[in-house]
Amino acid sequence: MSLSIPDTTQTARAFAIGAATATNRQWSFDTAAAGMNMLASTLSFVSGASGPVRRIADDVRRMRDIAGSLLLLVLMLPLMLVVACLIKLESPGPVLYRQERVGLFGQVFILLKFRSMQIDAEADGPCWAAKQDHRVTRIGKLMRACRIDELPQLVNVLRGEMSLVGPRPERPHFTEKLALFIPDYHQRTHVLPGITGLAQVSYQYGASVEDARAKHTYDVYYLRNQTMLLDLRILLATVWVVLCGVGAR
Repeated sequence: MSLSIPDTTQTARAFAIGAATATNRQWSFDTAAAGMNMLASTLSFVSGASGPVRRIADDVRRMRDIAGSLLLLVLMLPLMLVVACLIKLESPGPVLYRQERVGLFGQVFILLKFRSMQIDAEADGPCWAAKQDHRVTRIGKLMRACRIDELPQLVNVLRGEMSLVGPRPERPHFTEKLALFIPDYHQRTHVLPGITGLAQVSYQYGASVEDARAKHTYDVYYLRNQTMLLDLRILLATVWVVLCGVGAR
């Protein structure tokens, strides 16, 4: 499927696609598109800001990230403790999985996740997860369906390595590979990576170069039209994605 998102017009189009409802666990791209273009003027009021205005917006976004991640950690702590116990009971190995990811301006950081696969899952080298992946544990399937495995990344947000909303951080191995096929792929590192993002609520799980190219279109759109309102709508769409278990592997 070829995706084309304009630079300055139809500002709400990309999010309209992302907010589309899921039917039979498949994306329905047209459901929410009607009526979303009316948001165009609203969503773009900060996207062109620079200087002091942009710095203020960044400071507000950082305060939101700190407050939001602290609140979620407090609310989710009981669930996280239960998940940690289940991981230890089901299979040997650590509770947390630490993985290198490419962050702001190409800086590599350690991303935290609940371990959802066997400890030797990548004995043959890095690879994308497949449908019905045999490496995923039983509790891992549940965590991935509900995105519970991503909760430890709230710590990454507190550290300032990630934001609540932004392009998902990719692994260095795949970043180097995808940069060869996708022009300006490193543009996505010009903002903090996020726990959730426009590409995550707009597109299925990516497991190929073509998927990465399509998701990059959404990332570039987000970079050019980043606003607090758009972030809020992505967060709300994320709740829908989590509740429906859409796109999980």
